[in-house]
Amino acid sequence: MILRGVATKGPAPMITVLAGGIGAAKFLEGLVAMMPPEEVTVIANTGDDAEFHGLHVSPDMDTVMYTLAGWADRERGWGIRGDTFHCLVALAQLGEETWFQLGDRDLATHLYRTRRLRKGATLAEATLELCRAASLRCRIIPTSNSPAPTRLRTTAGMLSFQEYFVKLRQEPEVLEVDLSAAERAAPAPGVLESIREAAGVIVAPSNPLISIGPILAVPGVRESLRNTPVPVVAISPIIGGKALKGPADRMLASLGLGASAAAVAELYRDFADVFVLDQQDAHLQAEVESKGMKAIVAQTIMSTTETRQQLARTVLEALRAVPRAAING
Repeated sequence: MILRGVATKGPAPMITVLAGGIGAAKFLEGLVAMMPPEEVTVIANTGDDAEFHGLHVSPDMDTVMYTLAGWADRERGWGIRGDTFHCLVALAQLGEETWFQLGDRDLATHLYRTRRLRKGATLAEATLELCRAASLRCRIIPTSNSPAPTRLRTTAGMLSFQEYFVKLRQEPEVLEVDLSAAERAAPAPGVLESIREAAGVIVAPSNPLISIGPILAVPGVRESLRNTPVPVVAISPIIGGKALKGPADRMLASLGLGASAAAVAELYRDFADVFVLDQQDAHLQAEVESKGMKAIVAQTIMSTTETRQQLARTVLEALRAVPRAAING
């Protein structure tokens, strides 16, 4: 079998990806171009989920869905390309807070999801229906069907994630990431199975604290990653000490972890077999490998279709070439 340029033998592999928002969505674009999308399962962060205007909004899942459907607004970095905001303007005229921007087409997603939840559907069921409507062939699963909001203790007080990220534009310093809600949540059906039964697991280049962290905090997820017999490859979201987008570098620094790719590798050292560094961080290769994982240097800035696909190809090759047994002895 040929996975669009990547040779494999035996039955078709199922690749599971732990995903946050924009960085993960770009990587997944490359991945589904390099292998059949039906063989990709995405476990999406739900720690960012929130209610606005009575609607359940799942920002990371929607970013992944919109990107893979070809709808994403790449200039804004969120929402649907070409969307209008008539409803939001009308809400503002009625005195409603509109700091969280929701476009008119985007609202249709949230209206549908909320209606299905109120009728008794689970978040996973509503997500499946939305993905089918978007003609997606890969599988997207929320980390949990239960609300598990990430909260942040900051210099501006305790904040919901969206208050910090959107309303206050990530300006307060983060002093603590509270994942206690995720720690009490149950994994959605299929989450643990998709890790245990995968041919390989990938941790996308997403913020390790507020995108991947909430996934890992759900009971059973981290244990499944430690115990899965297949390789786990993680991609650094930090390049040259900086995050390309978002506050990951500042958060790592303010929490005393260090703003570097090696700091991210430290957070994943108990389950990652391979860690992918950007070319700018090649000098960290030995430090990462001292943590018990193989370090691979690649071009991880995904600014074009070609670079997204090349990174996906590199990761797929790593999954084949580095069996977990060989690393863990």
